[in-house]
Amino acid sequence: MIPLLLILIPMLSGLAVFFLKEANSSKALALGSSVITLALSLMAINSKGVLHYDASWLPGLGGRFTLMQDGMGKMLGLLTAISFPVVFAATFKNTYQKPAAFYGLMLLAQAGLLGVFLAADALLFYFFWELALIPVYFLCSIWGGEKRIAVTFKFFIYTFIGSLLMLVGILFVYAHTADHSFALQSFYNVQLTGKQQAYVFALFFIAFAIKMPIFPLHTWQPDAYEQAPTATTMILSGVMVKMGLFAVIRWVLPMVPGAVKGHALFVIILSVIGMVYASLIAIKQDDIKRLIAYSSIAHIGLMCAAIFTQNQIGLEGVMIQMFNHGINVIGLWIVADVIEQQLGTRKFSELGGLAQKAPTLAILLVVMALANVALPLTNAFVGEFLLFNGLFQYNIWIAAVAGISIILSAVYTLNMIQKIFYGNTVEKTNNAVEIDFNIQVVLSVLVVMVLVMGVYPQPMIDLTKDTVNAIFAHR
Repeated sequence: MIPLLLILIPMLSGLAVFFLKEANSSKALALGSSVITLALSLMAINSKGVLHYDASWLPGLGGRFTLMQDGMGKMLGLLTAISFPVVFAATFKNTYQKPAAFYGLMLLAQAGLLGVFLAADALLFYFFWELALIPVYFLCSIWGGEKRIAVTFKFFIYTFIGSLLMLVGILFVYAHTADHSFALQSFYNVQLTGKQQAYVFALFFIAFAIKMPIFPLHTWQPDAYEQAPTATTMILSGVMVKMGLFAVIRWVLPMVPGAVKGHALFVIILSVIGMVYASLIAIKQDDIKRLIAYSSIAHIGLMCAAIFTQNQIGLEGVMIQMFNHGINVIGLWIVADVIEQQLGTRKFSELGGLAQKAPTLAILLVVMALANVALPLTNAFVGEFLLFNGLFQYNIWIAAVAGISIILSAVYTLNMIQKIFYGNTVEKTNNAVEIDFNIQVVLSVLVVMVLVMGVYPQPMIDLTKDTVNAIFAHR
């Protein structure tokens, strides 16, 4: 029942929030619901084996309401469950017009995300994929920045095309299953020719590549991250981009192994180009949000490349890094939101000397930023070591080019720290004050996770090891 409750609690809570009139009540219910979901996710982590739930849904079409929570599902479920109470707590003092609608849509997005990570039926997977995206569309278009309409339209076009291609792919594979079923195992067992595998790979991979996103399908992301309300951006960057990585691992690798092998080099090259390109663009940014957005593109590109190396150590690195990247990037977004809310700007050129006014914020950001650079003893070091190890085993020259992004990451991250926190104070930072207690608590919790995972990552590796072995069993 745990997989079902993980979806039902945020979904029902989200619907209930819509009927509340007071902002504080909406915030409290959203935070309370997310804490309960986190407790359930921790119960799932502590349970042994794969958790299942199965019920009749659309018997005439061959679709069932089937949920499966293996190690990867537990890990991404935990990331999702941690992210929402962290976001709600960190932005608790932020004010929104129509708060009931805002928090209701956020909870529906959480239900959709958890559904994506748990679905073991292709039609159900598609349903939750759309459920996760639709609330985000409204969150960005209603509560976004000045350019939100144009940016949201671009986001809609990209995701709509991707969803349409995926639906065509799902229906094509369904038509070729032996039992005319949308079940995950039926999709794994489907027998397709080499040309059919190539078509299916293209339909699914383009949809998932848009969601990650990887070069050259990334152009919607920086604008969307910049214009979306920061609470939504945290979820987009910390959790939602993992939908694409997860979907490639869960659906594409075992279903069309021949096409994956045939297109691996092409995808890896695109991913590495995206890593270096995004890192170079990040160096030139004067906006905190856009820098973090391009940094995220670079990190996701590395994970995508490691998936297609098709070696075990690379895939183990992807598993742990999906979780670690989510924690790190949400921490960076929280700092960006604090600075924007307090000082009214996100531009490096208008900041400086903030460490003199908010030393606690400076210390906490430095830890999160160094984790973003994958400094040893931080959580990202372990994941990136495994990712580059897998890429090195695939091709030493590709790994060498990808390694340039490590240097570039240090350049733009340290540049961000220096411009925001050090030097003399300027007009906008003269009146800055120390961060609120709730922000200190949230960032401190994230910092502890960064350090613990950096020193002892074995539990997360053990959690997802069976999933990695199962993926390679289908090769």
